[in-house]
Amino acid sequence: MAFSELLIQAIKQSEIPLRFEPGAEESVAQPVTEMIKLWVTAHAPDRIHTDFGRGQAALIAQLLGELEDGTELPKKNVPADQ
Repeated sequence: MAFSELLIQAIKQSEIPLRFEPGAEESVAQPVTEMIKLWVTAHAPDRIHTDFGRGQAALIAQLLGELEDGTELPKKNVPADQ
């Protein structure tokens, strides 16, 4: 499952009444996704000279890939009803 699909499902199940036109969930999800990308990117190491820095950079790259729907989310973390 892609991150955007998981986010849209959460928006659809929220208590907030979304009485918008088709595509409203995507419109709500897009700025949230952009904010999360900025937050994740802010934790990128300035220098990658250690194993820890390389691991952190690899995790950030994986998370950004998931946020951009370039890679699927790990199945173990996706709720069963999704």
